[in-house]
Amino acid sequence: MSTQLLWFATRGAGIVSLILFSVVACLGLLAVARAQSTWWPRFLTVEVHRSLALLSVAFLAVHILTAVLDPFTHLGLAAAILPLASSYRPLPVALGVVSVYFAAAMIVTSLLRDRLGHLAWRTVHWLAYAAWPLAVAHSITAGSDGIAVWMLAVTGLCVFAVGAALFYRLEAGRTNRSRLPAVAAGTAAPIPAEPAWRND
Repeated sequence: MSTQLLWFATRGAGIVSLILFSVVACLGLLAVARAQSTWWPRFLTVEVHRSLALLSVAFLAVHILTAVLDPFTHLGLAAAILPLASSYRPLPVALGVVSVYFAAAMIVTSLLRDRLGHLAWRTVHWLAYAAWPLAVAHSITAGSDGIAVWMLAVTGLCVFAVGAALFYRLEAGRTNRSRLPAVAAGTAAPIPAEPAWRND
């Protein structure tokens, strides 16, 4: 495999991983906020979330493997496992390594969710809020084209999408908290009949 092909594979798989992880983060936030509609039920959001999470792992594996094999960076296996072990841009690479560990913890606990229990699973899942920004920082600082206009545009769209989903999640949580007294008093249903974001 040529050096140029490895470089394209590394960058391509890394970019696809970032996009997929961003979509996964958005779907996760929307699922927690219980966003739904008549044409897109919540269970479908959850299933797509899980499927894309597994797909993103496949691209992440390609990204790591090709980066290790690329003779230009001389990463080596240790740099892919130990933070700051890389001689090539040690801090940016370390951000990616730590992000992978957080993501791996989320995936493993999701697969073992029935055995761990909801509380343990949810506690570990909070790592998502650290794994994603670390991945974004890694994509900007580690790659040779991280600050190229097109790459910044891709990163910006990912940040905007996750930011919008996070805003919706926080607003949904605030709305639900404001309903608690009425729900406790029996004057409001625990779950609104229609999602708050629907305009029809």
